[in-house]
Amino acid sequence: MRSHLDENNVVQYQLPVGDELLDLNPLIGSQLTLTHTGKILCCNCGKKTKKSYSQGHCYVCMQKLASCDMCIMKPETCHFAAGTCREPSWGEANCFVPHYVYLSNTSGVKVGITRHTQLPTRWIDQGATQGLPIFKVETRLLSGLVETALAELIADKTNWRTMLKGNADDLDLKAQATTLIPQIAARLKEITAEHGEFAVTELDEEIQPINYPVDAFPSKISSHNFDKNPEVSGILQGIKGQYLIFDTGVINMRKFGSYEISVSL
Repeated sequence: MRSHLDENNVVQYQLPVGDELLDLNPLIGSQLTLTHTGKILCCNCGKKTKKSYSQGHCYVCMQKLASCDMCIMKPETCHFAAGTCREPSWGEANCFVPHYVYLSNTSGVKVGITRHTQLPTRWIDQGATQGLPIFKVETRLLSGLVETALAELIADKTNWRTMLKGNADDLDLKAQATTLIPQIAARLKEITAEHGEFAVTELDEEIQPINYPVDAFPSKISSHNFDKNPEVSGILQGIKGQYLIFDTGVINMRKFGSYEISVSL
């Protein structure tokens, strides 16, 4: 789903359907039916595939694209310097650009990373109600090194079930950062000694609040899955992260990004 924050810090969602973008916020409270046609089309090459890999790719593209390599999930394992990057030009354009290391409040405080162009989109996609960039680094590799240091102190994963049951209480993420950063000072010194004085820059930003269009959170989480049932139908009660929340269950739309679906209102 496409998303952006409006002037009131409320997330506005759109669902790509064919060549159109369907505004979803006005549909909350209405009956909505999504039907998988049976087609899965690779988001890279467009070819039909029986199964989706790496969030929308066919098997061949998943194996050859740098964007599907393990180092995307674990940036600290970047192997560009070894000359083994699957697509060096893609790596230069996407990994050798500024990245942020941030704290967010999803199901609690967590650490994460993203490219400098992806805030607040990254926070929205994970269902964060607050976000705070705390470091700016020169490359994706460096973001991974800083993130792993902080991940020894706080979570680096979102508990999606907890996230969908309601909004976490507001946290003072700036106070959290003030407590955490001194604890990784030795590791930061090692990183800058190896990669340069300006490889990591500590930031002093304001906390970004994020509000989601949700009328009612589910008390019990049950998931819809197009692979098991091609039709998802019910009253749309809200949207958070990349999840549509129905009165009949929730569905992670990102997981089915290359599935062809029809929409009935």
